[in-house]
Order: sequence, then structure tokens, then C-alpha cells
Amino acid sequence: MKLTTALLSVSDKTGIVEFAQALAARGIKLLSTGGTAALLKKAGLDVTEVAEHTGSPEILDGRVKTLHPKIHGGLLGRRDNAEHLATMEQHGISPIDLLVVNLYPFRETIAKPNCSFADAVENIDIGGPAMLRAAAKNHGTEQGGVTVVIDPSDYEQVLKEIDQFGQPSYGLRLKLASKTYAHTAAYDGAIAQYLTALTDAEPAQESTPARQQWPETVTIQIQKHQELRYGENPHQKAAFYIDPVRGNGLLGNYEQLQGKELSYNNIADADAAWECSRSFDVPVCVIVKHANPCGVAIGATPFEAYQKAFKTDPTSAFGGIIAFNRKVDLAVAEEVSKQFMEVLLAPEYTEDALALLAAKKNVRVLKVSSGSEQNPFDVKRVGGGWLLQDPDAFDVPAESLKVVTKKQPTAQQLNDLMFAWKVAKYVKSNAIVFCANGMTMGVGAGQMSRLDSARIAAIKAEANGLSLKNTAAASDAFFPFRDGLDVIVAAGADCIIQPGGSIRDEEVINAADEHGIVMVYTGTRHFRH
Repeated sequence: MKLTTALLSVSDKTGIVEFAQALAARGIKLLSTGGTAALLKKAGLDVTEVAEHTGSPEILDGRVKTLHPKIHGGLLGRRDNAEHLATMEQHGISPIDLLVVNLYPFRETIAKPNCSFADAVENIDIGGPAMLRAAAKNHGTEQGGVTVVIDPSDYEQVLKEIDQFGQPSYGLRLKLASKTYAHTAAYDGAIAQYLTALTDAEPAQESTPARQQWPETVTIQIQKHQELRYGENPHQKAAFYIDPVRGNGLLGNYEQLQGKELSYNNIADADAAWECSRSFDVPVCVIVKHANPCGVAIGATPFEAYQKAFKTDPTSAFGGIIAFNRKVDLAVAEEVSKQFMEVLLAPEYTEDALALLAAKKNVRVLKVSSGSEQNPFDVKRVGGGWLLQDPDAFDVPAESLKVVTKKQPTAQQLNDLMFAWKVAKYVKSNAIVFCANGMTMGVGAGQMSRLDSARIAAIKAEANGLSLKNTAAASDAFFPFRDGLDVIVAAGADCIIQPGGSIRDEEVINAADEHGIVMVYTGTRHFRH
């Protein structure tokens, strides 16, 4: 089947003139509406307005222009159904073989700080989704059907197949139809989410209505990036899905430069390492094993940071995930290649570093752009429901720390305490982290008892030949009793940072004064489950 007619009506006009010119050059008649028609006519194209095609004017301020049998009949009539074709001929309905539509910018409109309720409602597209759904439904069979395009990035492939086959192939039409339904579903989801977030049951039309943070209905649409070999365990199936719009700096934007396919656990651990590394504004190396940092250090260079981070726990670092927030050069690549690693992440690599890493064919080398954007919310699946929360993006500024002991911290102690606190945020609760001179010295993670986490951190430091004398220690939540503090001090720490907030705070403060150490409160805890 040869394409004869295309209808173009877009809000995103990227490449539409060039695409229309290419269609016209192939003898395809152009229908269009409003601003799109004006743009195409200005470019010298012969365009028929939809109102002229249907014989019905646009009415109701443009709310009704494409809702007409000559449009929907042209899109929905089956080309392989004789009865359909006869009915179309009887009513003077000509086929529309190609539909190019993208919708009113609803999400962009409501993102404006002063968007009125009336503006939001007027940017709810009606005719566009109706046409898209009609065209997508009639994508047809091997013999022919309607091609629907919502994304300018698909223009080139459509033209290529028109030249090759006379029309886009059945496979491409089905693919574009599937993409269209995902698009309209997300569009309707955004509208529902906006409306169910309004706090006023009867918002004034010209007001900017208040919205609650958590709407009554939340639509989450994600796209499959790849199927994984298995999940956390070989008997579990898994896939990696990403947000259609991924923020700058988030792991979903990764580019894999070499290595085996990422596994479920690789991705989860890589995200933990990357989030920790990008929270620092100085060169840092983060080594993660089973979702916990087992070594974190800052340095004048990435090379120095890695050497310090590796010393924390070389045993756990075996088979770990290594993340840098600075460019990886040849010296760093040579050093990290001395150990077995699963994944290496950095915002950039030098050419000679990549050449050396290429010898480690199984190592997954990821390039992730630097950035400060956060996921809009965190999600956890539970039986029969979902838990949603803000991302834990809060960092306590040094000036807001509260010294609760008689002894005051030195400048060096404050630096170590802030470093320890930043690392503890990324360690599974209960978390105890010993640090000194910008380096983790012992990490206790994920224990049911804070006391046990303190003991484990001290044991690991001793096992790795690291002295905890005069170290700083961070606890991600308050001490319910003084015993945890006693263990930390016995291990060698001379300053502690914790949120405070226990009913036994006075007991713990007295214990700190009894030991003659420094203790500061943040007022904020960092549970990580």
C-alpha cells in the first residue's frame, strides 16, 4: 500500500518542516491544523487545512477541530476490509495513512510556578489523544495500515522505510503504535496526578491552586532498558527499567563502555556507590560491596583517594564496585586493575586508561555524567502496595551542628566528623562509621543492634591493621543506651557525631563527658534500609 495522505499537528515542531518537505517530495498530500499549518505554509509547502478537508470550521476556541468522521474515519477505516472501504467511499472519507501528532504541553505548563488552574485545563489535549489512539489501533497488518508518529527522532526511520517498501513496515507500525499508547497513558496519568493533588475542591480558575505533595493517584511509567540474566539470585527473573526522562547525574544515564552485561546486583550496588561518590565536592573514591560502602576516602587526586579507600577493607573490596567523582586516568586504571572488581564508574576516562582497562574484558566500565539532580521520590514495593518518600537529600551544614559535651571539637575533628556523617548516610542501618583524615577506618553496617555495629566496625579495623585511636565516629541514629558509645570510645574514637533525640540523651552525654570526648548532634537521622 502506498501512502497518499499525512496529517501533521504538533506542539513540538522540531524537524517538522523538513519531515513535511520530505513527505511532499514523495508525493504525499499534507493535512494540518493551526500553528503547524501556518509554519508549513510559510516554508512554501502545499498544505490543506483540516477545516477545509472536513468542511467543518474549528469551533469552541479550537477545542473541536479534528473530532470529525472525515478524520477519524480516515484513520480507523481498515484498508483490508471491503465493507469499511465502501462505507468510506459512500461518505466521502479518504484514508489518512500517516499521523504525526504530539500533544499540548500539559506537563510543561503545570511545571511553571504561576500556572493557573484555567491554563492547566486548557492544556489538556482532547483531539490529539483521540487521533493518536485511533491511528495506533489501526496500525494494520502485513498488508498495510496507519503509521503514527509522536517523536521527531522517528522521522528518519519512517522515511527510510517509505523509500524501501512504499510504506513503513508492519513491524515499525506496530512499534510506533506501542510507543503511542505508552505516550497517551503517561499523558493521562500526568493529568490525573495533577487533578488529584489539588488541595482545593473548587479552585478558582485564575488562581494557582495549591497541590499536596502526594496525589491521590500516582502514575509511574518506566521503560525497559534491558532484561537481566537473573535477579538477586539465579532463580529470580529480572529486568532494568529506567525513567523516560532521566536527571543529569543519575545512574540511569550511564553509558557502558566495556564489559559483561550488568546484573541486578551490579546495578543496585553501582547506584549506591555512585550516589555516595557524587555527594562529595572533592575527589573521592567509594568502594561498595553488597550495597554498603566498605571503603570511602577523599584525596588530592583520585589516585590518592583510591589508595586510602582500599586500605579500609581490602577483603571486602574484592569483587566490589568502585566509583570516582573525577576523571579516571592511567595511574588510577593501573591501580584499580590490581584487584578484582565488578564495576567501575566515573564521569570521564582518559584514552590510555580505557586502553588499559580493555584488557579486563569482564569489568563493566560505566561513564555517568556528573550532576546534582535527585530522583523525585524513592519507591519501595511491599505486599499489596508501594511506599513512596522524598529522597534523603538533606546534608547537615557544619554551622548547624550542636556541641553537647563540655569538650569542644578542633577544626580537624569537625572535618572528620562531617566526613564520617556523610559516609554514614550511605551505610545500611544500623550504621557506625569510624573515620580519620578523610578516610573510613572501620564500617559496621546493617546490624539489628547499634552496639553490634560498633563492635563489628572496630573488629574490621583491627583485622585490617588500622588504629582507631583519635578517630571520629558517626552513628546514623541516636544511641538508645550509653553502651554503644562506650564501645566506640574503647575502640579509640575521641569524637562522635549522632542525631540525638533519645530519651536517654542525658545519660549518653554524661558518658561522653566522663570519657572526656567530643560529641555533636545533627538533629537529623539517616536510616537507610
